[in-house]
Amino acid sequence: MSIVSSSIGHVLYRDIVDFALGTPGWVHTFAEVGTDAGLFVFAALFVLCWWRARRAPARELAIALVGPAAVIVAYVVSEIVKLIVREERPCRGVTTVAACPPAGDWSFPSNHSVIAAGAAGALILAWRALAWIVLPLAAIMAFSRVFVGAHYPHDVAAGFALGLVIAPLVALLCVGAVTPVVRLVRDRLALAA
Repeated sequence: MSIVSSSIGHVLYRDIVDFALGTPGWVHTFAEVGTDAGLFVFAALFVLCWWRARRAPARELAIALVGPAAVIVAYVVSEIVKLIVREERPCRGVTTVAACPPAGDWSFPSNHSVIAAGAAGALILAWRALAWIVLPLAAIMAFSRVFVGAHYPHDVAAGFALGLVIAPLVALLCVGAVTPVVRLVRDRLALAA
């Protein structure tokens, strides 16, 4: 990263954190709780997606089933990147809305952003009509990580891109292997009934 882009990122981070500190306490609470609660919303949407696809063609159900696993793969990739890059959190020595994570909990990329964008991408593959809900939700969750002071803007941008690319790609790569398994399980259940 160049000195200019690093400097711009630091200034933007400070501007967002300073703005956040000037907002009412209920906004702080909403941002802190919302950043994690959004992950539960995505989990519920995966369950709803599976329920919707349970009687659909085998490939559609397979996509719904592999989505969460694809998000986990994206998360693991982000953890590997964190260990390689080892970028210190921007909140060290700075007053922020949320408490700063402990030393050794690296900043780049934002795992919340990876998971949110990965979940959005995987859900869109399984149920395109959700795009108008899941993409804005993922973007808000990513922004909230800067708002509460846990990440630089480039941490969340990189995490968002990583999740949005890796999770759908992994889901598409796995669906071919999972679809025959779905057919087999359905056939066996039909015979047992």
